[in-house]
Amino acid sequence: MDPFEADDLERNRRQLLRFADDLRTMLDREQQLRQEAEDAYRTLSASYTSMVRTLAETCEAKDAYTRGHLDRTYQYAEMLTARVAPEYTQRAEIGYGFLLHDIGKVGIPEAVLNKPGPLTQEEWAVMRTHPIIGENIVKPLRFLGDAVKIVRSHHERWDGKGYCEGLKGEEIFLPARVFMLADTFDAMTTDRPYRKALPIDVVLEEIDLHAGTQFDPDLAQAWIEIVEERERHGNSVTL
Repeated sequence: MDPFEADDLERNRRQLLRFADDLRTMLDREQQLRQEAEDAYRTLSASYTSMVRTLAETCEAKDAYTRGHLDRTYQYAEMLTARVAPEYTQRAEIGYGFLLHDIGKVGIPEAVLNKPGPLTQEEWAVMRTHPIIGENIVKPLRFLGDAVKIVRSHHERWDGKGYCEGLKGEEIFLPARVFMLADTFDAMTTDRPYRKALPIDVVLEEIDLHAGTQFDPDLAQAWIEIVEERERHGNSVTL
């Protein structure tokens, strides 16, 4: 081989080795930056979740009934969402909305909130302001996104007879329709000051009876199926 050709080959070899080293360094740095970004996101996400949990527990501490209600309804809503609209389970703000649904009750007088007997019409009018109060609390927190829609609309009914806006059918944000069902299910399956928890079969009959009026009929059917499947396998859905 010509000496000049050998020198060229050696130079090319060294250049390729340097390029390979540079490429490895660049890829290692890119991987490091990606890991740092993922760590930062997890830290921020954990911080947001902690903030939301603190806000929600503030309400839970004020309302004797909501103790335990928060976690139960969150789990029920997550189960139903995973069945009917799994794409929403990937959105953190939806879970935040489930947790914060009753945050507006911090603005309701305790004499109304914890009244042992039935509410008067005037007291119900006060109680029904809690979704608006909740919306005003969470709306400035931009990271909550569509959680605001759940807070505001979780008492809307499929037939339009709910509150606060009288929305009906698919006008109601889907996760809010999901939560309305989870909320009602929990109310019927837990002890209240004026009655004991209802048996599961009675609760499912009530949900089926009110499908298409109080509840989105497709969601009602999906929830009935979830509960019945778990009951058959001896894994009760109630927490």
